[in-house]
Amino acid sequence: MADIRVYRAGPADLAAILPLVREFCAADGHEYDEPRVSRALGPLLAGDAHGQVWLVGSAAGYAVVTWGWSLESGGREALLDEIYVRERGHGAGAALLERVLAAAAQAGAAVMFLETEAHNDRVRGFYARHGFTADDSVWMSRALD
Repeated sequence: MADIRVYRAGPADLAAILPLVREFCAADGHEYDEPRVSRALGPLLAGDAHGQVWLVGSAAGYAVVTWGWSLESGGREALLDEIYVRERGHGAGAALLERVLAAAAQAGAAVMFLETEAHNDRVRGFYARHGFTADDSVWMSRALD
């Protein structure tokens, strides 16, 4: 595997991240609302209070990790909110995932959670190869606005 550069994104990287998020949303069948995404990325790019954004090479992929807090986890936990690479099968996804796992541990997170679409067996296989296991929990949500 070639040396793949993964680095922490900052405010100057917003323009490089937005097309990647648009591609991720299209691939996953989610609505893309650029003003909403930009507002959400702002605090993540500006500091570490809410989480981190990571980029691969020349905008070849990105990952968003956010922080939560849980008694069950013993404190800080991490949520891999999004991860996307343009070209699969070249090691960029693995390099990105390993980097964000290490960064979350360094930031004091005890566990990393993630969510996948029920139909996406391929991506669950990827995560399983990197040590993730399926939980019996079922996520539920309700909009607050």
